[in-house]
Amino acid sequence: MGKIIFENSGEEKELAEGEPIAELCEEQGVPFACTEGVCGTCVIEVLEGMENLSPMTQEEKDFLGEQDRERLACQCKMLGNCVRLTF
Repeated sequence: MGKIIFENSGEEKELAEGEPIAELCEEQGVPFACTEGVCGTCVIEVLEGMENLSPMTQEEKDFLGEQDRERLACQCKMLGNCVRLTF
């Protein structure tokens, strides 16, 4: 089980390991369009815990390049522990 802390609202949500974070992000107001990693609508900034998310997909690398803090919420899965993000 992992925890996502949404810096914008201060809310904390738990999520099982291996589960996509997209639904929780959408509930918090992250906009989504294609959900396939090509439009970039769902860019989030990971403030802490990048290592607790799945590795960047090829779609993210193509859209974002090599980023230290940005991810596409539609492509991320929870690996455990804690992730703090903003959008």
